[in-house]
Amino acid sequence: MNILFLCVANSARSQMAEGLAKSMLGTEHNIQSAGSIPSGEVHPNAVKAMDDLGIDIREQYSKSTEDLDEDFLSNLDYAITLCAEEVCPVLPSSAQNLHWLNEDPANTTYSVKQLESSFSNTRDNLYKLIKKFMIMNVQ
Repeated sequence: MNILFLCVANSARSQMAEGLAKSMLGTEHNIQSAGSIPSGEVHPNAVKAMDDLGIDIREQYSKSTEDLDEDFLSNLDYAITLCAEEVCPVLPSSAQNLHWLNEDPANTTYSVKQLESSFSNTRDNLYKLIKKFMIMNVQ
């Protein structure tokens, strides 16, 4: 199964979702993430939040859908958007589109503690959504 997680910057939500899904679903699935306006980095708080679960996403990188392999996109099963307040990317494909509402945890007005909490909450929410997705879609 080919799964793509999408958000705007591809620095936090979609990166954490990619790491969680790879860990939970295993290597028999091709799981990637991308953004409509990639930031060029994975947010350090996303790395830390995933480290807290023992999942290392340091090798992942922020990218655009244009950077993804054409074969992966042509055979995409699910495109899952993770946006809330901003305009989510739209991927023209025959994949099943799902939208999982998640606010951007990288709020620039947050203190260090608020950022850590925001990223942990987003990670935990994504974990629950992926677990539900597995029950409904993975046999």
